[in-house]
Amino acid sequence: MARVSLGPLAAASLWGGMYVVSKWGFAAIPPVTLAFLRVALGAAALLVVVRATKPARSFSRAERRRFAVLGGWVALTLVTQFVGTDLTNASQGSLLTVLTPVFTLLLGVAVLDEALTTRKVGGMALAVAGTLVVLAGQYDLAAAGRGSLLGVLALFAASFGWAAYTVWGTPLVRTYSALETATYSTVAAVPMIAVLIPVEFALRDAALAGVTVTPAVAGAVGYLGVASTAAAWVLWYSGVEHADAGVVAVFFFAQPVVGAALGALVLSESLGPTFFAGGAVMAAGVWAVSTARA
Repeated sequence: MARVSLGPLAAASLWGGMYVVSKWGFAAIPPVTLAFLRVALGAAALLVVVRATKPARSFSRAERRRFAVLGGWVALTLVTQFVGTDLTNASQGSLLTVLTPVFTLLLGVAVLDEALTTRKVGGMALAVAGTLVVLAGQYDLAAAGRGSLLGVLALFAASFGWAAYTVWGTPLVRTYSALETATYSTVAAVPMIAVLIPVEFALRDAALAGVTVTPAVAGAVGYLGVASTAAAWVLWYSGVEHADAGVVAVFFFAQPVVGAALGALVLSESLGPTFFAGGAVMAAGVWAVSTARA
């Protein structure tokens, strides 16, 4: 259980830290441009590590295609996540947290022929319920029905995209490693997102006009690229080296709990009883899924 849980749990914790980082100003950068900066920085950091620690590889054309497909899922996930977040409110944005593990569980069954047991389903339901309680203490979930339909659809796409990245990346992780799979898929995503930046500039009439690169903004981009991309993606993939993708997915629910805890610690935000009650229920669900037998 420790081998399965430590990497994905650490990844979810790093993603939870993005809540605090956002308060320091990374939202000042337009979403597609931010996605590009995040992936480019993450790819550069990963390449340095993989070149220093792994043997040189000669991939077949089929394997290169598989890495490119993963890069496509990365590009879809980040662009739709950032655009969706830009177009929606916080309660709608929480859809990403709830839907991604569910999509991953279902895709794991459909694509990888993973077992769908009663314990997995029950544990996932518990984790969903607990996470919704935590989110209800942070956001007005009643507002999820208001706002941009396009933004909500983008968040649905982002949730499915990350689930697909997890599931279709699993065979490559087990053939090579979490580090190499995360590295080459991230590198493949860089040009895919780069070609969208001129479109964003055209639609926003000079997208970066008025953006001041403050230490907070630079630090936020650095955190996104190095911590929540390079480190977190390797940690996330390390889970599927030893367990089903549907089992690893349940650790995604830790993200809003960590975000709320860091908000209290760093930003002096208050934590109500719903945080502790929901966190306990979520933790019970995570434990049930992560200890389930195939």
